[in-house]
Amino acid sequence: MTSKRPEGGVLVVSASPHPRSRPDWLGDHLRALLAHRGHPTAHTRVRDLPATALLLADTGHRDLRAALADAEGAAGIVFVTPIYRAAYAGLLKVFLDVLPRHGLRDKAVLPVGVGGSPAHLLALDYALRPVLQAMAARHVVRGHFVHDRDLPLDGAPGAGVLAGLAVAADTLSAALVPLPAEV
Repeated sequence: MTSKRPEGGVLVVSASPHPRSRPDWLGDHLRALLAHRGHPTAHTRVRDLPATALLLADTGHRDLRAALADAEGAAGIVFVTPIYRAAYAGLLKVFLDVLPRHGLRDKAVLPVGVGGSPAHLLALDYALRPVLQAMAARHVVRGHFVHDRDLPLDGAPGAGVLAGLAVAADTLSAALVPLPAEV
């Protein structure tokens, strides 16, 4: 579920229905990279939230309420999703649906996808980005895509994958500049 609330930091949300998944690995790795850059972090795995509460949008449920509070308190959010049939995962859609309409206001957002075809890269820009922008994200940084073959479940990813993730973490980190104080 969710670890320590990242007040003013970064919440990583991974939306794979499978334990021990590539999106979870990516989420954990990005969380470590961002923590190394000095950002408080937490990781929410949507599959660990209560399914009935998610599907019924029962925001009064304790666990779902806590996950939504983590998202509200974060300055940045990383959404990590498997790409299925040229679209982001349904689990991510359900989570986005329970966030408030402008639940990403004043946040920097990094979309990350993993899929079996280079064509799936387009899902980040054509399916996910418009939703994130409609939810009033302050800045949706350039998404990052990793091909399944480059992220083995039983071994270490190559240097290219690790370098790409470091660039994605740097890009989000740079976007997490403090907002100007209201006068």
